[in-house]
Amino acid sequence: MPEIRVLIVDDDPLVRSALSHFVARDPEITVIGQAEDGYEAIDFIQRDRPDVVMMDVQMPGMNGIEATAAIVERWPDVRVLAVTTLDGSDTVLPMLSAGASGYLLKDSSAESIVTGVREVHSGASSLSPRIASLLVKHVRSTEPAGGAAKLETLTDRETEVLERLAQGMSNAEIAQSLIVSEGTVKAHLGRIMSKWQVRDRVQILVAAAHAGLVDFR
Repeated sequence: MPEIRVLIVDDDPLVRSALSHFVARDPEITVIGQAEDGYEAIDFIQRDRPDVVMMDVQMPGMNGIEATAAIVERWPDVRVLAVTTLDGSDTVLPMLSAGASGYLLKDSSAESIVTGVREVHSGASSLSPRIASLLVKHVRSTEPAGGAAKLETLTDRETEVLERLAQGMSNAEIAQSLIVSEGTVKAHLGRIMSKWQVRDRVQILVAAAHAGLVDFR
């Protein structure tokens, strides 16, 4: 397996140390640097490109939302995983909309944090049903539906995958629900990303919610 190179961004040095300790337990993950705000993170990425950035949200200077948007625009191959204490819609949603590929709380288990790093590095993302629901509801409430015509039509099976993605299901859970292999689910998601020109599962949900293709009742 290839090495996963990680940059940790947080204004608290104790948190940076703890997160570094957690992810360093995995022999395939290497923490290549730390930064205390978005400005330092961008400077670091310019010098030494990480694969994954573990990003706090609230920081002095440039916060995590601003930094994530800048990183995704300039280095689309770099994945951002939000790791924060904040779980309100006023932070979760802007962070995901800015381009973060995943969202974890700092009190998550070490195993969950390592899994999160691995998932975003692989091009996937893991959103709990609550976070997925918040995302879809927020997008639908802040922008009227009507963009569906701008998106290429999905096949029936791709639509089934999308519906389950909007429920916060993982690839494995979608596969079990549809009685197909996890590889088949990944292939369907890959085709949706290609059709809609988005980069990951989170952005599939954002695009679908903007277009009025998914909803929570």
